[in-house]
Amino acid sequence: MQITVLAGGVGGSRFVRGVREECARRWPDGEGGTEASVTVVVNTGDDLWLAGVRLMPDFDSLLYSLAGVNDTDRGWGRSGETERVAAELREWGVGWPWFTLGDLDLGTHLARTAWLREGATPSEVAHRLQRRWPLGVQLIPATDTEVDTHVLAADADDPTGEREMHFQEWWTRYRAALPAVAFRQRNIDVARPAPGVVEAIVGADLVLVAPSNPVVSIGTILAVPGIREALGETHAPVVGVSPIIGGKVVRGMADACLSAIGVETSAEAVGRHYGSRSGGGLLDAWLVDDADTPAAAALEQSGFTAASAPLWMHDLDTSAALAGAAFDLARRGSARPLD
Repeated sequence: MQITVLAGGVGGSRFVRGVREECARRWPDGEGGTEASVTVVVNTGDDLWLAGVRLMPDFDSLLYSLAGVNDTDRGWGRSGETERVAAELREWGVGWPWFTLGDLDLGTHLARTAWLREGATPSEVAHRLQRRWPLGVQLIPATDTEVDTHVLAADADDPTGEREMHFQEWWTRYRAALPAVAFRQRNIDVARPAPGVVEAIVGADLVLVAPSNPVVSIGTILAVPGIREALGETHAPVVGVSPIIGGKVVRGMADACLSAIGVETSAEAVGRHYGSRSGGGLLDAWLVDDADTPAAAALEQSGFTAASAPLWMHDLDTSAALAGAAFDLARRGSARPLD
């Protein structure tokens, strides 16, 4: 059983933990793991250079979460974190004072940067980082090309003007309060999928689109030339999980991203944004929360396979139950057996 997940952010991390757990319950290997193979294609659009080091926030969120060393209270970063180096950098006027790098987290960034300086690719670095902990899944950056996302937004100092900034500045410093006009991924036209990405999608038995930000997380993955085509080529059912519950984002400010591209903040609208494969889109099935059951019914009438289930991921059990609901929906919408 080969499962491939497209993911990014905290929601993606929680969902992937649920996928790993549900696989262990459905296809146990007798040693606490699973006979299933899970590959995660990780968003790299949030990545950036800061204070001389390369940050890959979504990759690190998944790495720490799966390793069990993440800060569960904040939802990101390492547990037991300290911030002495960040305080010292502020004294020197280096970096962004509103973007804190934890000391343990900085160790990851320094190791990554050292390997990149030695000539390793981001996917090779990702492989090295994963060897530290038994994750039970494989993480692959969507691309080895630097496709950092920039936002064209209203200028905070000139309401009639616009300026471009890195996504992290718009997201973290301004909390997405500046109306976004457009999102631009640098070098996206020359980017290529990282080694193993296309194979993981085309060769999968099931492809899952995590409840991550549809615009800057999943949208960036899909914008890498070759990935959308691989999703069209795969014989596996492609099941998406809504990041919207009851007309509200589950976490973060994805609604600000959706409004910038003219998509309503609703489970139905995001499903239609992705589109059904039968209609030239990406998905075979779309899973929404029980609060959005009418949306599932409306989508069923439009050619989707759709269903509702509890989507809130409060803990490992609810995350696993959500993954299980996605597995079951895939079975319903596909002629291929998933066992």
